[in-house]
Amino acid sequence: MFYFAFRLVLLPLLRWLFRPTVEGAGQVPGTGAVILAGNHQSFTDQFLLGVTLRRRLTFLAKQEYFTGPGLTGRATAAFFRALGQIPVDRSGGEAARAAVDTALEVLGGEGALGIFPEGTRSHDGRLYKGKVGVAAMALRSGAPVVPVAIIGTFEAQPKGRRLPRRVPVTIRFGEPLDFSRYAGMEEERLVLRAVTDEIMYAVRTLSEQEYVDVYAVEARTAWEAAAAAA
Repeated sequence: MFYFAFRLVLLPLLRWLFRPTVEGAGQVPGTGAVILAGNHQSFTDQFLLGVTLRRRLTFLAKQEYFTGPGLTGRATAAFFRALGQIPVDRSGGEAARAAVDTALEVLGGEGALGIFPEGTRSHDGRLYKGKVGVAAMALRSGAPVVPVAIIGTFEAQPKGRRLPRRVPVTIRFGEPLDFSRYAGMEEERLVLRAVTDEIMYAVRTLSEQEYVDVYAVEARTAWEAAAAAA
């Protein structure tokens, strides 16, 4: 109930603030399990994508949104839970497998799942290497993957900026990707890497971003270290 009430309030606000242009929304199936995999440049990305679609979209959200201290932390956690967002521990290993299992529950219920394969926001507007969890979810569920490019949100609200600028944004959906040819191969690392790279290539084609073949977290850590040493 809160999810749809939230849409009624947020949709006009986001339309006024970002004036989003939506391209290819018909590529997203109206029913059935589907994974939407997009680039990630701003905190607002998941909200823009969520209000763009007619059907409910569940996102994997970083665990830190649910564990903040004090009244603000509790309010933030309640807000994300009310939207149906799922907390994800990004430390890897068993935590990563648990995230995949949770996502599969959404897809098993014929839901739409949103994910940013880069794992975190880009610090410089470029597109970074995708993590293979998206491939594991696609192969284990059999759900198609719709690549998504969100263009303009880095200029509107890059990481570290509290309030967004009022700039135009484009949300562009690509053709669904079918990975049924890899059925039964979801435990093979090379297959997972190949599927993830195909998804990221589709996102890059839509977004026209410069692609960097390293993980976003590693690139940001190196950038921060260089800035501190300067």
